[in-house]
Amino acid sequence: MSPAIAIAYLVAAVSFILGLKMLSSARTARRGNLYAAFGMLLAIVVTLLDQRILDFRYIVAGLVVGGFAGVLLAVRVQMTGMPQLVGLLNGFGGAASTLVAYAEYLRLSGDASITSFSAADVDQVVVSTIVLSVLIGTVTFFGSLVAAAKLHGVMRSAPILYPMQKQINAVLLAAALVLGVMLVAAPSLWYIPLAVIGLAAVLGVTSVIPVGGADMPVVISLMNSYSGLAGAMTGFVLSNNVLIISGTLVGTSGLILTDIMCKAMNRSLANVLFAGVGADYSPEEAAAEQKTVIRYTPEDIAYTLENAESVIIIPGYGLAVAQAQHVLQELASALMRRGVNVRYAIHPVAGRMPGHMNVLLAEANVPYDLLVEMDRINDDFQNTDVALVIGANDVVNPAARYKKNSPLYGMPILNADRARTAIVCKRSLNPGFAGEDNELFYLKKTMMVFGDAKATLTSLVAMMRKSVDS
Repeated sequence: MSPAIAIAYLVAAVSFILGLKMLSSARTARRGNLYAAFGMLLAIVVTLLDQRILDFRYIVAGLVVGGFAGVLLAVRVQMTGMPQLVGLLNGFGGAASTLVAYAEYLRLSGDASITSFSAADVDQVVVSTIVLSVLIGTVTFFGSLVAAAKLHGVMRSAPILYPMQKQINAVLLAAALVLGVMLVAAPSLWYIPLAVIGLAAVLGVTSVIPVGGADMPVVISLMNSYSGLAGAMTGFVLSNNVLIISGTLVGTSGLILTDIMCKAMNRSLANVLFAGVGADYSPEEAAAEQKTVIRYTPEDIAYTLENAESVIIIPGYGLAVAQAQHVLQELASALMRRGVNVRYAIHPVAGRMPGHMNVLLAEANVPYDLLVEMDRINDDFQNTDVALVIGANDVVNPAARYKKNSPLYGMPILNADRARTAIVCKRSLNPGFAGEDNELFYLKKTMMVFGDAKATLTSLVAMMRKSVDS
């Protein structure tokens, strides 16, 4: 490798690191994306030059097809479908690693001499990383497909369990690793990589189906980490330092995010993946007790908000469904012009993917300093006049504090029930993704307003404008 190529790879790696650091803050996230994109463009161009790949027909074809697909997805996929899209993109990253690693195996073995291909002909480290890349990449692809299917509703969101599930998964993983050792010892066994791919495909499905829909944000984050690790292994296969660095960054940052989300739910990763939380829960039993709610009108809500001094807004997945983020910010701005202290409370697992609410509100140009994390704002609810819940459900359910048979038990929640008044905008009393009836809805201090969130918020904004004009 020439010094110029090495320096270019170093610049690309530094760009990745700077971009990742900037992504940790909403204020610098866009600039971080640009830094990372520049690093990736530089890495691709330098790799093409370094490997003397001068025939760009297939590359251009890939750019056209991939670019068209990317633009189509960006235009057509709504914010509610973003978790599924992220899951699919994670899977595609894993599939790419599998295909590249297997292609490199075929290149090393050679179509004609594959039967005489021996351990002496190739570095054993390369063969080992081929096995790991194929294994992790395939698990990522099929696991991500299952996660996306659960989120999209085409597969049952509740945990799918069967006898000796964990033991069978362990046997599948052990068998794949044993086959990998056999390939390192005898690289000419061309059918082993295919067998590893088959076992990994089954393992990808069986390792995700026991996870309930409420825990899918953790799975999405974990699959993101897997895709990075698969990419790093492929970097060893190709002896490409920048791919090793970028894959390692994605893998480790994904694991860190997964750990943060598990702590936000007061659960261990093992509990999320293997406990089958929610499989034995019956929503019908929770609904057996007769409860009543008090229905309020938008006029009642407007009057309450106009007389409040402090309001904490809690956004949830329903806000994305209604595409009401822009009108919600209009309402927040109208309240702030009246002198009301308005903030947004962000739960780490609100929505159905990591950072879902941050992305949603950034789209509506909500000032970054109004977005406050759960740990920093939870103690403020008891001194707050109104907790305004828009589309959130599980993350404000008091049952998480004490109901031991609930899928939500032990998960830290936003203390909306401790505000002086709770206003909840929902279409119905249907439970959240965890299937647990929300006790917040039935409290005497709770004002329930039913209907489309966007229509309700639009009417509130209109009423406040009319009040100011009069």
